[in-house]
Amino acid sequence: MLYSILYGLKDHFSALNVFKYITVRAALASVTAFALSLLLTPLLIKKLYKLKAGQSIRKDECPPLYPLHKHKEGTPTMGGILIIVSIVLSTILWADMTNKYTLLVLFVTVSLAAVGFMDDYLKIVKGKSLGLTMSMKLVGQIAIAIFVALKLYMDPTIEKAVTVPFFKHLIVDIGIFYIFFVIFVLIGSSNAVNLTDGLDGLAIGCTVMVALTYAVFSYIAGHIKFSDYLMIFYVPGAGELTVFMAAMFGAGLGFLWYNSFPATLFMGDTGSLALGGAIGAVAVFVKQELVLVLVGGIFVAEALSVIIQVVSFKTTGRRVFKVAPLHHHFQVMGLSEPKITMRFLIVAVILALVSISTLKLR
Repeated sequence: MLYSILYGLKDHFSALNVFKYITVRAALASVTAFALSLLLTPLLIKKLYKLKAGQSIRKDECPPLYPLHKHKEGTPTMGGILIIVSIVLSTILWADMTNKYTLLVLFVTVSLAAVGFMDDYLKIVKGKSLGLTMSMKLVGQIAIAIFVALKLYMDPTIEKAVTVPFFKHLIVDIGIFYIFFVIFVLIGSSNAVNLTDGLDGLAIGCTVMVALTYAVFSYIAGHIKFSDYLMIFYVPGAGELTVFMAAMFGAGLGFLWYNSFPATLFMGDTGSLALGGAIGAVAVFVKQELVLVLVGGIFVAEALSVIIQVVSFKTTGRRVFKVAPLHHHFQVMGLSEPKITMRFLIVAVILALVSISTLKLR
């Protein structure tokens, strides 16, 4: 919006021509989102305290974790509201709102945030301990993912193919199965981030690293010369997603200011479901879906730990991990929460660097 106004005046003020550059607008979106998140969060915390929207810690849910998490009881949650608001407003201000990818990723973000908000609201404000049932949340996620998948499949300008990291010319056209693939990526990434959100600063810290990485991927995928030089799939218009991912990076940093240990605010499902789904959507749009397994390795490990735990217990009656997801396993083993978070974030940084290197290692 602001971008369109300023760039529209370039004929009168030549200096405004700078706003045509995605890198400039991405930087401004990041700073705007950071400022909004940082400055408005204290107001949200006060509001949530008034609503008594605090975290509830139940001993019967997981007895080994109760003494470790009891101090978190009453800490305001639903902080994801402000993360999403900061991302959306910054994107609207600095991105091209006629771009189909910008509109789609905003749809995914807001829609999944609405699903998460309903769960948080019922669970915390209305006092319904379970909130939305797992099946109800999944139905909402599936409906959103189906809409996006069909939208992409019916667009003749979009290739229904999957690129493979480390290979220059390995592009697999999967035809009708592209719909199911998109649905899987969106739902999988959404739930993986949700499962990771269990320690102060963990989920948002990893999200910040993934957002920064996909900002790079988006810019290169939408730049015909860079994509040709690096031999990656060129996606016309995908460069605008750089602005969105930069906004996610800035909003994430602003939220981390308050969510770092000891957290004064949690994001809740409102934030985790939306951030995960948005990351998955961008990965699909820029044709870097398989790289998501690497750059989001922490999210993948967390999700796999839950799957392994459930399958093992149901088939053998034994647990592979003391507690799942994985971060809780290390917590019960005796590692402090800040140490677990910091080590996971170090791994996330390394995975981000390795993922970016796949652009050249082909």
